[in-house]
Amino acid sequence: MIEVSQLRRRYGRPGEDKGCEAVRGVSFTVRRGEVFALLGTNGAGKTSTVELLEGLARPTGGEVRVLGHDPYAQRRLVRPRIGVMLQEGGFPSELGVTETATMWAGCTTGARPVAEALALVGLGGRGGVRVKQLSGGERRRLDLALALLGRPEVLFLDEPTTGLDPEARRTTWELVRRLREEGTTVLLTTHYLEEAEALADRVAIMREGRIVTAGTPAQVIGAHPARIRFAMPAGWFVGDLPPLAELGVLRHEENDGRVELQTSELQRTLTGLLLWARDKDLELEGLDARTASLEEAFLAIAGVPGDVPAGVFAGRGE
Repeated sequence: MIEVSQLRRRYGRPGEDKGCEAVRGVSFTVRRGEVFALLGTNGAGKTSTVELLEGLARPTGGEVRVLGHDPYAQRRLVRPRIGVMLQEGGFPSELGVTETATMWAGCTTGARPVAEALALVGLGGRGGVRVKQLSGGERRRLDLALALLGRPEVLFLDEPTTGLDPEARRTTWELVRRLREEGTTVLLTTHYLEEAEALADRVAIMREGRIVTAGTPAQVIGAHPARIRFAMPAGWFVGDLPPLAELGVLRHEENDGRVELQTSELQRTLTGLLLWARDKDLELEGLDARTASLEEAFLAIAGVPGDVPAGVFAGRGE
């Protein structure tokens, strides 16, 4: 459904020293009925890439095909079959919700009923409300309703749940899952890594205009070590543990009696640790064992310091 080969996008005039190459040889494919998440920090090149797929700009180099066509040069063939939810909509503030959707439906080939589109995103009871009176989250839901009006075969969602409360975010996730089950192909960008982990069949992580890793969420996460944390019993030290290399430990840290072991073989390491504690008749207080999360993998792959506070990626724009 989407084929991208060595895609490049440069801002500025050719040969201009101050120009910026935002997309640097990106290649990937997206299959029918797949949710594909494009991840990266602000400035990584996600939005610049997605705009090329949507046909909003001509690539500087490389090729892109959506539904078998060039989305820029053959826009008239592609546009009726795709839905686009930009990072930010620009609705006339004085129009009502139903009026806005009706206006959009008039420009959309084979539009579904306006009431149906609004109901899909939970705005069925807000049709008479003016756009300027909507909350930020409601405006995002209206953005999504308009993207769904044409029953798209390929749906582009650029930060779709920014500003939504947790309940609305979960409802949107269920809608995306339903669309996937119906055969819609979805390309998603998001700063909410939990969202990517919950929805995406495959993810690609961008850094400085390039894709640095791609695969299923499990594959991306599996390439990073699991963690086991516990407190050493009083009078016992890390040196008293079995040889860490024999347990499959890659590295360890100790701070005020709290120990963290990192391993790519969680079951083997945890089993050895628990057998040792049983044999010594010891209790490992606060024992916690878990695989890496997509957020941890992202921080490592994207080159972001691990001590960056949570939510730092919630900014918008590139």
